Amino acid sequence: MNDWQKLLLMGILSIIFGVFILGAPVVASIAVTAITGILLLISGGLQIAGGLSVEGTPSKIASILMGAVLLFLGWSFISNPLQGTISLSVLVLILFIVGGLARIYLSFQMRGTAYYWPTLISGILSLLLAGVIWTNAAAEPASLLNLIGILLGVEMLFNGFGLLFAALFLRVVQKEIRAA
Repeated sequence: MNDWQKLLLMGILSIIFGVFILGAPVVASIAVTAITGILLLISGGLQIAGGLSVEGTPSKIASILMGAVLLFLGWSFISNPLQGTISLSVLVLILFIVGGLARIYLSFQMRGTAYYWPTLISGILSLLLAGVIWTNAAAEPASLLNLIGILLGVEMLFNGFGLLFAALFLRVVQKEIRAA
């Protein structure tokens, strides 16, 4: 199987998975929350184990406390997946706001360059997306359950189409190399 065919296959699979995820975004959101909970539990356990081997009382205490917080969050996400999904969705909303504001600030540092407008527009779009999410969540809080699944599904589609186009480009390049 050629490299372009592997990319093509991965792209097609990513598009298919993206469509499935968009068909059941709440299920996907809860699955992401469960996986996040498992990863937090593992991280917390490793953090505590690492903290027990650290020399120095302040570092040891800080490491063990951080591990305990991670364990608590992981257990919370697994034992209450709906609440965990809403918490993750609120975190995504906050990240959109902070990222949008940061890009707008950064764009003013780039004034006079070719990167000013794309960076400014990107920041504004992040804030607009955050506003849409915020207003939907205010009107219907249960809409937050869809958020992570929808974002994951859209990302899978974008990733799939990106891989698809990369595969087609690589196919053309490989043909041109063979012809030369």
